[in-house]
Amino acid sequence: MNAILSVVGKDTVGILASVATLCSEHKANVNDVTQTIIDDYFAMFMIINIDELDIEFTKFVDEMVALGKEKRLEIHCMHEDIFNLMHNI
Repeated sequence: MNAILSVVGKDTVGILASVATLCSEHKANVNDVTQTIIDDYFAMFMIINIDELDIEFTKFVDEMVALGKEKRLEIHCMHEDIFNLMHNI
C-alpha cells in the first residue's frame, strides 16, 4: 500500500534528505518523488510504499508533521486510499 506525502515551505538545504531519512528509518520506501523550487519556495510530492512500516501509520504521520514543524515546513502524509477517494467524489 502507498501513501502520498507533500512538503511545502521556504527552500533550505537538506529538505529532501531529512524527509527521505525519516522514511528510511521507518522502512517506508520512496517509490516516486517530484520537487520544484519556485522563487524561494520548495514544493515536493512523494509516493511512498508503507507495507513494511515499523510503526503504526498514524504515528508515522505524526512524526512527519513534527519534522515539518522542526524544519518550518508543511508536511502532509495521507494514505493512498483516502487520497484516491477524495479525488473521485
